[in-house]
Amino acid sequence: MNSHRKKIEEYIDLHRHEAISFLQKVVRQPSLQGNETGVQEIVIEKLKQLNLEIDRWDPPHAELSKHSYFVESRKSYENSPNVVGVLHGTGGGKSIILNGHIDVVPEGDGTKWTDDPFSGKIENGKMFGRGTTDMKGGNVSLILALESIIKSGIKLKGDVIFESVIEEETGGVGTLATILRGYKADAAIIPEPTNMKLFIKQQGSMWFRVTVEGRSAHGGTRYEGISAIEQSWKVFNAIMDLEKRRNAFITDPLYKTIPIPLPINIGKIQGGSWPSSVADLVTLEGRIGVGPEENMDDVRNELKACLIDISKNDEWLKEHQPKLEFFGGQWVPNAVANDHPFVDVLIENYTVVYKKSVIIEASPWGTDGGLLGKVGLIPTLIIGPGETKMAHYPDEFIDLEEVIKAAKLFAFTIIEWCGVFEKA
Repeated sequence: MNSHRKKIEEYIDLHRHEAISFLQKVVRQPSLQGNETGVQEIVIEKLKQLNLEIDRWDPPHAELSKHSYFVESRKSYENSPNVVGVLHGTGGGKSIILNGHIDVVPEGDGTKWTDDPFSGKIENGKMFGRGTTDMKGGNVSLILALESIIKSGIKLKGDVIFESVIEEETGGVGTLATILRGYKADAAIIPEPTNMKLFIKQQGSMWFRVTVEGRSAHGGTRYEGISAIEQSWKVFNAIMDLEKRRNAFITDPLYKTIPIPLPINIGKIQGGSWPSSVADLVTLEGRIGVGPEENMDDVRNELKACLIDISKNDEWLKEHQPKLEFFGGQWVPNAVANDHPFVDVLIENYTVVYKKSVIIEASPWGTDGGLLGKVGLIPTLIIGPGETKMAHYPDEFIDLEEVIKAAKLFAFTIIEWCGVFEKA
């Protein structure tokens, strides 16, 4: 194994500049929702150069919409292709999925960026641009890892399935489509930006909306109305109390560095129609975290019960109970046992590459790993270059040295997990 590692390391070091140029090319192709074709063509061309078996398809809305974990972000995924490249092994080894989402969030206010949001500018060992950290840098690490194995002449026993998927940022349609298309493996890696911490557990989350009623009146006689804004504040406080109760029972040491393991965030409040009128309707929209071992329906019911409880002792809310609905994004929670063999393999190879022990934590946010774990029944680990604090922010960047080192970790992990075919 040491000789194989040496070959891989030498190849990666020798071809690091080509990998960085490839990342720059990918970053310069904006891949916002509905605009993924251009960047996927670049990925396909690269996979062709590696002689992988390529599968490209537009996820079928009609089929996906029947699945319980489907999250609708649009009515059609036409011209928004998923891309899968398969390296077939010789047989007798374990298989692995390398999964990375190609979609990025919008760049936001361009004036807050130092340079063009899709510049791919390189400065002081960092590359800047939307998607560098979340998560094109990690994707390129996967591709470089696979390339180093192939170009070094190493034959694997198990299959390697590389997936470049769409729609992770809106709930995982791309990854769900790969599972329903039949792509399964004995383990999976998703290189989300963890700052190279290993997440063996990940939080899930769901978006929700609460509608609170009031009774309109003239602002000059506001005492004749019931302010939906004031009523919504009661609801807000009840939800924040629920957050405290839910987190009070968490003892998992993997959450010890996270101040609020399972946050409930109210991200949008909208209501009222006129400054001189008492508001008669307010909506609150938010996100509720779901623990790695929790059932999503149980969490839905817990939030529902919270709203029922606050209504019991409030004269107005008792007769005008807040309406709860879940909508839009949802990310499925997931957990992998810390003594799973795949965890051991990755930990061992992390020590080889980084000369120190990996930090193991639970993810405070959701990824496509929940779908791979819960729907595909695939043990999935989350680890990758880049820091979460840079994702979705202006002047997003990634440390290029971390992209290269991560490629070595992934390559070493792949060859040990899949097994190397040695000629007799």
